[in-house]
Amino acid sequence: DENGSALSTTDVYQDVMQDYANKTVTIDPHPHLSRPHASIHPCQHGAAMLNIIEALKECGAVPQVEQYMFIFLKFIQSVVPTIEYDYTFDVQVRGKDA
Repeated sequence: DENGSALSTTDVYQDVMQDYANKTVTIDPHPHLSRPHASIHPCQHGAAMLNIIEALKECGAVPQVEQYMFIFLKFIQSVVPTIEYDYTFDVQVRGKDA
């Protein structure tokens, strides 16, 4: 928090879209700090990224390899909407900005 204290699980999940809480995002022990932290599971984001790339292709877009990290960050922003990354590049998926 703003005082440097760790957030409670409830406070962390306030910043996570409820569709992803306890699924894509879970609270796990940090491997080095021995305190809880939010984890975004790689086993889940691979499938989500494939869906995003396929949706882009269906719209006629041809995603470039160098755009993958940006698209990934847009996905993370959908999981944790309170994080702001970049507004200089739009990704159109099925008629909506991502």
